[in-house]
Amino acid sequence: MGRLIRFDWAMKKLLRNKANFDILEGFLSELLKEDIKIQKILESESNRENELDKSNRVDLLVENSKGELVIIEVQNDREYDYMQRILYGTSKVVAENMYKGMSYGEIKKVISVSIVYFDLGQGTDYVYHGTTNFVGIHFKDVLQLSQTQIELYGQKEVYQLFPEYYLIKVNNFDEVAKDTLDEWIYFFKTEEIKPTFRAKGLQKAKQELDIMKLPENEQKAYKRYLEDLSYQASMFQSTYVVGLMEGRKEGRKEGKEEGRKEGKEAVALNAIQLGLSEETIVQITGLSIEEIRELKIKLQSK
Repeated sequence: MGRLIRFDWAMKKLLRNKANFDILEGFLSELLKEDIKIQKILESESNRENELDKSNRVDLLVENSKGELVIIEVQNDREYDYMQRILYGTSKVVAENMYKGMSYGEIKKVISVSIVYFDLGQGTDYVYHGTTNFVGIHFKDVLQLSQTQIELYGQKEVYQLFPEYYLIKVNNFDEVAKDTLDEWIYFFKTEEIKPTFRAKGLQKAKQELDIMKLPENEQKAYKRYLEDLSYQASMFQSTYVVGLMEGRKEGRKEGKEEGRKEGKEAVALNAIQLGLSEETIVQITGLSIEEIRELKIKLQSK
């Protein structure tokens, strides 16, 4: 088996092409356990309303044939506030797809899919599904839709009206594919597809995501991307993690916070010198745009 292009890079470069929609459709169909058809790729970076507004930058935002909006993100670097990030992302997509005079019943369904390569929270599984339910505090019954609401909204359960979240923790996967969704996750972890795999979309992925089929300039760009991922992981290990460890050794809360802060700033300074964008540095470090700009000023004054 030859190595294939990583899914995150493919989403940015290849999978936006309508000719390759069946790859994304295959993955989403296996994850959501229904036949998914993509209507269109939507703009994946929202415009800021003002300087203080966080831009809603996601890897891919698509609309399926049912009018649902699906966010797909791949996250390589540890973010302790990632849960809040995906909450913000879905909320922003909901708000941006409303217009004046629109009734609340017309709000589009949003599904958030995150493929993460770090230990997000505590848990032994490698696929988690989050929904919103309302449970009675006295009788523990789950609130249901009325028959009128079912007819109006075309949904049978309350949770179907709210955003849903899927978290795929790639590093927790043991590389034993027990079903067709596992076959996709095997690809995410190993960048390989076995000849015996039958998951929807995988064989097309095998054809289209072959590194050797890339033009020479894109092969070079892909190699640089992998090197950048390795660099980011190394910087996280050598600065951020070390800072945390030193903070713990001091046994003081101040030491821990200082270690975290210094680790993040060291990563940010290196990223600034490499010429990475502010948005990228925010994702790598978790620092705010304002903090990064302050570091830029300090760097220039030296």
